[in-house]
Amino acid sequence: MKKNIINAFKIIRPSQWLKNAFLFAPLIFAKHLFDLPYIWREMLAFIGFCLVSSTLYVVNDILDREADKLHPIKRNRPLASGAIGMPEAFIIIVILLVFIVCMVPHLNLHFWYMVALYGLLNLAYSFGLKRVVLVDVFIIAAGFMLRVLAGVFAIEVEISSWLILCTLFVSVFLAVSKRRGELMFNSTSESFDTRPVLKQYNLAFMDQIMTVAASGMAISYALYTVADRTVKTFKTENLIFTTVFVLFGIFRYIFIMRDRKTDDNPMHLLLSDAPTIVNIMVWFLACVVIIYSHN
Repeated sequence: MKKNIINAFKIIRPSQWLKNAFLFAPLIFAKHLFDLPYIWREMLAFIGFCLVSSTLYVVNDILDREADKLHPIKRNRPLASGAIGMPEAFIIIVILLVFIVCMVPHLNLHFWYMVALYGLLNLAYSFGLKRVVLVDVFIIAAGFMLRVLAGVFAIEVEISSWLILCTLFVSVFLAVSKRRGELMFNSTSESFDTRPVLKQYNLAFMDQIMTVAASGMAISYALYTVADRTVKTFKTENLIFTTVFVLFGIFRYIFIMRDRKTDDNPMHLLLSDAPTIVNIMVWFLACVVIIYSHN
């Protein structure tokens, strides 16, 4: 029984829930970080998004189970390894769907529209779009964008268009880095062919896209910090100083990505590097101090 529970947790991939932390970005920049009603709604949104994303992970594992058996790492997933059978996987999906239905009344329709769009895009991705060059990258990027928008709608606030644009570039940057990591992993491992779309990419092309995305990210964030609406809302121009942490984060991420060469998980890459973790924490604290000390 204990082993079955462990395998059930593995298949819903709780380690990937960290991606859903993007939902909390509007809470910070809408100046509601310390307002309990808003925190509660964002927490509910986070839980709801985690349930939906876990359901999609199980569906994806069902569809990719044969291909995963050929992958040196993914073959250890519960379905690919045989630790969980198809009937158990479908039972897990039903349980997750029941929890999702129970949560529907507690969050507004606009939030669920974003979740539904996220789900449809991911199903389309799993059923074929992951084989279409560039479309696969933009669907992954759209997932991050929709998380932020879902966070906005969950607490019903407005957010700067510059911040949304910055999120778009962040999303593309992370999505491309994921594909780049897979490409490197594919070239340094034993022969296997689990993602045909990788044949249409090369490192030079991926690096060019990452450079464009990184530049857009840095510029849009810097412009956000000095935009009239931002200065008026936060009553300070000091947010511009947090740009240095964004630049360091971008450069550090590119450095460790090229140094490690074979890591295809952006979240793992970010959170397994001590300087990056410290940089994120300092950036967050700096933003909180600057934004909330001028009320």
